[in-house]
Amino acid sequence: MKIAIVHEWFVNYAGSERVVESFVNIFPDADVFALVDFLNEEQRNQILKGKYAKTSFIQKLPLARKHHRNYLPFFPKAIESLNLSKYDLILSSSHAVTKGLRKSDKQLHISYCHSPMRYIWDEAESYFAASNINKGVKRLIANQILNYLRKWDLKTSQLPDYLIANSNYIAEKIMRIYSRNAEVIYPPVDIELFPLEEIKEDYYLTASRLVPYKKVDLIVEAFAQMPDKKLLVIGSGPEKEKIKSKLSPNIEFLGYQDFESLKKYMQKAKAFVFAAEEDFGIIVVEAMACGTPVIALNKGGTAETVIDKQTGIHFQNQSVDELKKAVMKFEDINQKFNPKIISEYAKKFSRTIFEEKIKNFVNKKTEDFLNKAK
Repeated sequence: MKIAIVHEWFVNYAGSERVVESFVNIFPDADVFALVDFLNEEQRNQILKGKYAKTSFIQKLPLARKHHRNYLPFFPKAIESLNLSKYDLILSSSHAVTKGLRKSDKQLHISYCHSPMRYIWDEAESYFAASNINKGVKRLIANQILNYLRKWDLKTSQLPDYLIANSNYIAEKIMRIYSRNAEVIYPPVDIELFPLEEIKEDYYLTASRLVPYKKVDLIVEAFAQMPDKKLLVIGSGPEKEKIKSKLSPNIEFLGYQDFESLKKYMQKAKAFVFAAEEDFGIIVVEAMACGTPVIALNKGGTAETVIDKQTGIHFQNQSVDELKKAVMKFEDINQKFNPKIISEYAKKFSRTIFEEKIKNFVNKKTEDFLNKAK
């Protein structure tokens, strides 16, 4: 079979790119497509094993390298313009538009959905505010674009033959928005890169991009009210100055850290603190791989990956009081957490298991598709 792998854009190495990396591992002879491809050599070798993606017209538009997201209204036409007619199997990685690619009834399309398009559904208002387009003429234009994208998204959500969700949380969103069932296969985590460390030090750790929905400011505010508890903050992003302005003597802001430094801090932390409502939350599993318990929101992906009172502590709402209660609860039972058990549990999210499940799913659906065609 001729196989095509399709992804929205290749500009860095994040969660969705890890999925594509595994797709390429499973199907090394597949051709790769994307709206744009601006990977550096190291990223290209990591994700695509040196391959270059076949790209859309967005690749050649002005400033596309840094501002490709500004061309969002053109993404539907761009994904539809990709010529995939010669492929028998199309495997797409979708958090925006790839599920809307064009194909015939003789082609099988399996789409791995990281999330329905966030910026047009649940988080539209947040994106409007962050982009400063929530008032006046800009808002009117944005609303027209939003309506167009929502209609296109709903229509094209029915095109893939099968959908895979990266968590039960996303499977529920897919049912709510698209009225479709999705198989759940958790995304790959490189567990072996985060070795178990049983000896912990007396500090809490949080690490993420410093953007509003990650709620790092909430974590900082909570620990500022617990002066006897040390917190380390790792990350960079647009909320950096806002977060630094809320620091107290017990909170140390470390900014961006390279992988080795982040790993060491994660291994030695008494607990990793995470307040975002994430689709999955790979960094949480990485922390658990180190044997580090996690204090996390009981919503989104972390409601599924963190087992309350076994691999961490859940808190119910994104509030300072709820987080403080969770920290206190953790302190009360801290000695009951076993780093070996936590690390062993994290292995169920390994890349090896992910690739085995994807391979089995694709083989089964391909067999069914071919039998149906006879």
